[in-house]
Amino acid sequence: MREAGKPVSAGDVTKALGADRKEVDKAFAELKKEGAIVSPVRCKWQPAE
Repeated sequence: MREAGKPVSAGDVTKALGADRKEVDKAFAELKKEGAIVSPVRCKWQPAE
């Protein structure tokens, strides 16, 4: 996310990592719960600062 320099979607992360979408969604949910990521725009995420 930091390398992109802009908010990214789960689909962007899936493509960049070649990971399974379900795993990315699960990781995003956990990061959101921890407060590590925030959503400035619907369906886009960035690191919490």
